[in-house]
Amino acid sequence: MLTVDFSRFPLAPGDRVLDLGCGAGRHAFECYRRGAQVVALDQNAEEIREVATWFAAMKEAGEAPEGATATAMEGDALNLPFPDESFDVVIISEVMEHIPDDKGVLAEMVRVLKPGGRIAVTVPRYGPEKVCWALSDAYHEVEGGHIRIYKADELIGKMRQAGLKPYGTHHAHALHSPYWWLKCAFGVDNDKALPVRAYHQLLVWDIMKTPGISTVTRLAERALNPVVGKSFVAYATKPHLPALPEKSAAK
Repeated sequence: MLTVDFSRFPLAPGDRVLDLGCGAGRHAFECYRRGAQVVALDQNAEEIREVATWFAAMKEAGEAPEGATATAMEGDALNLPFPDESFDVVIISEVMEHIPDDKGVLAEMVRVLKPGGRIAVTVPRYGPEKVCWALSDAYHEVEGGHIRIYKADELIGKMRQAGLKPYGTHHAHALHSPYWWLKCAFGVDNDKALPVRAYHQLLVWDIMKTPGISTVTRLAERALNPVVGKSFVAYATKPHLPALPEKSAAK
């Protein structure tokens, strides 16, 4: 289940990619399949071990093309262990809403991104997220939970302030908004409630079935994304710095 749309966010074989706050690794795995040199970084040691296991399994199964590489590592988003201008691509998906110093994270991403490089940022969308917060305090008042709700123009503004040049936005995962509203209404830890279980089965079916079988749900989500898409996605580039004027020769 990808939030980043790679038809809008081009990725070339050999690109060096940082998936920051990779979680379970869904975007890192897709970049690896596309031939990138991937670094998946997260502060959660358990998830990093799981991502490393899946990278090894993908390599063993021949799911990554020749030349692709993948590394999973623990790290701090506010103190990235990489030199300046290390990556062609940076992805940060559903992470910034958890971090108090979001400007610091943006600054670190811009630091390690090469001039001309591309960045994708995804966060929960303002409207659907407000409904979740209204229905349940437990949804966001947990350790490591969501500490803010972004408006689209606020996120874009912070990206510009960090030195990035946004070039596109969209919404994703409309079918997941009602699921989370049900979770919040019946209890975020209550997976046994019938409406929650039934809707979860629909989502699993939609993900696992082939596109031809689940065409109806895919078309429905595409139509509903502009209205109730659960995630807001923004794409940007890091501009090349203007060339410094040459100093005239001393006479």
